[in-house]
Amino acid sequence: MQKFSDKELWRMLILYGLNTATYKIALGQCLYNFTENHKTNVSMDMLSKEFFDLYNSRLENGMPQLSHETRLTVMEKVVARYKGGAIGYDEAIDYVKNNAFGDVVPRFHNLDKMELNHNFYEITDSGIILTDSVFKVFEGADKIELKQELDARWSLLESAFEMKRKNTKLINDIKKFYLVKGYERTDITYMKDMLNGYQEGCCFYCGEPLFGETHVDHVIPRAFLYHDEPWNLVLSHENCNEQKSDYLPSEYFIKKLIDRNERLIKSNHPLSYSIKEALGATPVARQKETFRIYNEILNAVTESNVWGGSQSFIPEKDPFYRSMIAMVMKQ
Repeated sequence: MQKFSDKELWRMLILYGLNTATYKIALGQCLYNFTENHKTNVSMDMLSKEFFDLYNSRLENGMPQLSHETRLTVMEKVVARYKGGAIGYDEAIDYVKNNAFGDVVPRFHNLDKMELNHNFYEITDSGIILTDSVFKVFEGADKIELKQELDARWSLLESAFEMKRKNTKLINDIKKFYLVKGYERTDITYMKDMLNGYQEGCCFYCGEPLFGETHVDHVIPRAFLYHDEPWNLVLSHENCNEQKSDYLPSEYFIKKLIDRNERLIKSNHPLSYSIKEALGATPVARQKETFRIYNEILNAVTESNVWGGSQSFIPEKDPFYRSMIAMVMKQ
């Protein structure tokens, strides 16, 4: 069985769990903050204060923290009471300690219905003890990127919950982050944070870590499809994007695109709504429709217009596609 790194396991929990509320992301943010402050032994009082402070600040945006259309989370209720003057700060912290952690603390390491045999903290009678694993996650140059993924995931869940409540679509709002006037790129910093984790910080085409200027590219060239639907958009290196140009990619990259889209759909990502609308409601239907579109174009172009990757690209060693996250999700 493949051994996952601490960062890979962390991303599984943060990006692919079945989140019906934002608690797991908030707890992940707390763990990040504790590692930054070199805290190993964290009492429930410390955790409650950190948790409350996060939500007290976060809820300024007015976005929902729960997928249910009419209910509020414990944190939404306690923050509202505190802001309304019904309770003081210490009382709010005490309320969080006694009411907010019944599910999220013991179940943080669950991925869907499966518990990962790997802990980022141990639970004690008085709080939690952070393990070496969580400190390893946030060491190195990419810790800021992982922090940004936490922030982006929280925003994504809020957007998904808001969409469910208002029965609206974000497709037009999302498009503006990708493209303006055809091929002209706009600032994609926000979208990079949203999508980076789902490509595991790697270029879609070469599979190597993203660095320098990140491009958003149409996998099936826009010259063939004439639209900017999110299901066909990925992050890539500038050089890889230029090499691919307007060539139609080989079938390998279409299979990879299908996998990427299924990851987005499984994660409560707002883009999942537009992907389902464009390609179908089930994985089988989406795969069939993606290949239908691809094969119609493939039959209309010559072999010289098909791009199989850079000369140095070896599919069997593609770090992104070699990932086992999809397999774990299907278990």
